[in-house]
Amino acid sequence: MRYIKVLSIISLVVLSVGLINLGDTSAGDNHGLPKVSVSKDAEPNLVPIELNEMGIMTASWYGPRFHGKITANGEIYNQMALTAAHKSLPFGTLLQITNLRNGKSIIVRINDRGPYIDGRDLDLSRGTAKTLGILHRGVVRVKVQEIVINSDTQPASTLN
Repeated sequence: MRYIKVLSIISLVVLSVGLINLGDTSAGDNHGLPKVSVSKDAEPNLVPIELNEMGIMTASWYGPRFHGKITANGEIYNQMALTAAHKSLPFGTLLQITNLRNGKSIIVRINDRGPYIDGRDLDLSRGTAKTLGILHRGVVRVKVQEIVINSDTQPASTLN
């Protein structure tokens, strides 16, 4: 089991375990996504996780044509969010994606279905592709690891 500081993945962990305060979801600076607030009194902590190797996959990216439309899980698609589409992984699955060409890595959340082109395993948001340095390549091979948070240590949900 590995330990990663909450600060490095706080927004994704917060979304995955449901510790968010869903505020105004109207369009505007937030592109229609819920506002997330984290207590300023929260102290950095360690969260036990496991990284399950999923192997090497072929990834492409999608963005402008779908921006603002509804994803398969019902969210409004934000092309700059750190999300991805997969044909069968459960919505909310957290993946660490590593570009094999440059070593850049990012954590994304599955929120959509696809890709619908043979030979491709993941469709990454434009923001994810930009972070990984693959905007100009279009299709790349990536290392994929599923992030599994130890359920024994997850705080109880505070959603109302």
